[in-house]
Amino acid sequence: MKRIKYIFNTQTLQYEKLDTPLRVRLLRLFGFLAASLVTAGLIAFAAFRFIGSPQEKILQSQNRYLRDQYEDLAEKLNEIEIKLADLEKRDNEVYRSIFEADPIPDSARAQLEAEALEIAKIQRMASDQLVPSIQKTLEALLARMKTQERSYKDVEDLVKNKETLLAHTPAIQPVHNRDLNRIASGFGYRIDPIYKTPKLHQGLDFTAPQGTPIYATANGRVSHAGNKGSGYGNHVIIDHGYGYQTLYGHMVRVKVSAGKSVKRGEVIGWVGNTGKSTGPHCHYEVIKFNQRIDPVYFFYNDLTPEQFDRLLKQAASNNQSLD
Repeated sequence: MKRIKYIFNTQTLQYEKLDTPLRVRLLRLFGFLAASLVTAGLIAFAAFRFIGSPQEKILQSQNRYLRDQYEDLAEKLNEIEIKLADLEKRDNEVYRSIFEADPIPDSARAQLEAEALEIAKIQRMASDQLVPSIQKTLEALLARMKTQERSYKDVEDLVKNKETLLAHTPAIQPVHNRDLNRIASGFGYRIDPIYKTPKLHQGLDFTAPQGTPIYATANGRVSHAGNKGSGYGNHVIIDHGYGYQTLYGHMVRVKVSAGKSVKRGEVIGWVGNTGKSTGPHCHYEVIKFNQRIDPVYFFYNDLTPEQFDRLLKQAASNNQSLD
């Protein structure tokens, strides 16, 4: 039932029926609707601004999950990079050093993003930067891994050739010297037996009776055999490859000829007293890349550490050479 409103008229002192014009009622309705819309808008703004819509909450949750995944991935990439750096260091400082191979320069390893994905940096990155950054770091790591793979292939080839390299490296004494008493003069400045002045002695002198066998100290090919008036008398030079040569001087007779391949331990001649020599002995030199080096460091195949120490002291004594 419609409610009827009355108003007291002070002039007529009577209650009169209140009739609200349609225009006023429409204005009141419009005002109510406008106020409702404004209030609803304010409530919605506050809700979306400070509370968030369900869809935003879902997106925020997904974003947090993805960021956590990025951070986990960054940690794993950092671990991989540390391990790869360790492998690169071992490759350069250990494996290649064993085979006397040149280390790979850092530039060849494509170390472009060494610290690109540290956790602190990841946390400061915008979401749209994470994927490109991780992708760039992965590409750099893949490039370094490919370089490392090629390096290990090279090292593998060096391993395969190591047996050949060892066989062609001087490693035994040129004459039978089990009791270690045959070294008469070592490498370095010694008194010349003819001129009695200090002179660089570029090898070791092994004393032995004339006719004692002289052995090749490593595999190789004879590059010279005979006497060419150089003071070595009858002597043999063996080219072992890998930069190594050995010289055996003052032989009474040479067994091998130039061009012949020899094996370690093979007899190449016999001790004598030919050339510039003051007594039967074998003058022995080791040459690496055309530089004379101390042969005493190339007897590791037939000496114990104690024997080597004893031989080293004998070779270091400052005495007169035999040639």
